[in-house]
Amino acid sequence: MKASHWFPRLAACVLGVGLLSLPAAAAAADLSFDGGSLTLGQGHGGALAGPVKIILLLTALSFAPALLIAATSFTRIIIVLSMLRQAIGMTNTPPNPVLISLALFLTLFTMAPVISAVDEAAVQPYLAGKLEDKPALVAAQVPIRKFLVRQTRESDLKLVIELSGKPKPESVDDVGLFTLIPAFMLSELRIGFEIGFVIFLPFVLIDLVVASVLMSLGMIMVPPLAISLPLKILVFILIDGWSLVTEVLVRSFQA
Repeated sequence: MKASHWFPRLAACVLGVGLLSLPAAAAAADLSFDGGSLTLGQGHGGALAGPVKIILLLTALSFAPALLIAATSFTRIIIVLSMLRQAIGMTNTPPNPVLISLALFLTLFTMAPVISAVDEAAVQPYLAGKLEDKPALVAAQVPIRKFLVRQTRESDLKLVIELSGKPKPESVDDVGLFTLIPAFMLSELRIGFEIGFVIFLPFVLIDLVVASVLMSLGMIMVPPLAISLPLKILVFILIDGWSLVTEVLVRSFQA
């Protein structure tokens, strides 16, 4: 599928989560206020009116950046890439815009199955008039929940449920999004740091070897970073490091 087709589908995925978080009262019949009233629906239980859909759309889009970080693979990817940059020893290279752009496109790539599922289950039937507003949102929620549950550790989900003070749900399907998303983010942070730790080890080894060699030669005044940095860059290039890191990140979501 062409890359240009992923953007509307990703937007639909994020928009679906955002609209699900809006209050259910938005589907009420009308709103009364001094000087007039505003009709929200075409009738009792009917679809939302056009102006209200625009308002809800704009409201959901305001939550899109937060949802992109919280409910997708972006968190794990950007953590690993940032730790990789720190491990090499170049705090500003690659620059932040490059890392964020790479993380965004890797997020788009890894979330492609979820985006396709949301498009087939909710977006296309809704555009074709086969689903109303609420059933479309419920249908869009199913693939997203499956992704979140699959990537969330049971211990993290249990912790968030205990902290919420709510009764223990009978199944994962009974867990709300406001409980599932924090647990998912905790799992993403842990996995991101685990991958980053493994990446750090060979670079720390190079630093230790260079520092030991300089000390044994009596070159105490020579900064070890001046020698180890070119070596780390050379080793990273020789092993095709960017491809390896990308493969590890993508496969970590496929496992």
